[in-house]
Amino acid sequence: MNTAQLKDFCTEVRRDIINMTANAGSGHPGGSLSAVELMSAIFCTQMRIDPKNPKDPDRDRFVLSKGHAAPCYYGILAELGFFSKDEFKTFRQLHGMLQGHPDMKKIPGVDASTGSLGQGISLAVGMALGAKHMGKDTRVCTILGDGECQEGQVWEAFMAASHYKLDNLTVVIDNNGLQIDGPNDEVMSLGDMAAKLRAFGFHLVELSDGNDLEQVLAALNEATEPGKPKAILAHTVKGKGVSFMENQAGWHGKAPSEEQRQQALKELEG
Repeated sequence: MNTAQLKDFCTEVRRDIINMTANAGSGHPGGSLSAVELMSAIFCTQMRIDPKNPKDPDRDRFVLSKGHAAPCYYGILAELGFFSKDEFKTFRQLHGMLQGHPDMKKIPGVDASTGSLGQGISLAVGMALGAKHMGKDTRVCTILGDGECQEGQVWEAFMAASHYKLDNLTVVIDNNGLQIDGPNDEVMSLGDMAAKLRAFGFHLVELSDGNDLEQVLAALNEATEPGKPKAILAHTVKGKGVSFMENQAGWHGKAPSEEQRQQALKELEG
């Protein structure tokens, strides 16, 4: 998939996010929209996966540590053919396949059930460590929210990733600057994240615009030093692609109305 095709793919995923959350009347559009380029580039250019064989033991693994961004995850999986878009109508519905947070027991292509913030990165570290022990060339990618990095468990996992020299692990931080209660700096400042990640032993790539596909692709393709896990600190825009949602903390966990859905879809057309 070339960059132009990937841009079109991202637009379709954004439309999926809007439709899913509007249909359900609930969900998390803001942090799903900010992660679109990061997750789409990972799945479309980095992952060794097969929609026809989602349980292939030799596949690469992905963990959505910020599990509330499930609409982005589901949009990508459906666009790649892991399941039909008809399933979108089950989003956040009782007994439906597509719950508000990813469920690996129900959804083809989902490698980890996530939603309790801080735990996904630990699962990813365990997967990468397991692959090393088994002598497999499995690559593991995980995406965290910046607000999620206020959890202490995250830093224990980072410490373990460096200690066990997990150079098969890529940690991406969707740094959109906002969490459910407002700006990160007001809720609980993360300080100098770049310096902290380097101090924890990561090969760090910092992106000034994590919604720029060329920057994202270059970061994902950048080689890391042997024995060093990679971290990509991507500065993104919450609600990216929908003008009235951009940089608004209120859209963290609020679904668009029908009127807002139509406005968003119109913007995404042009």
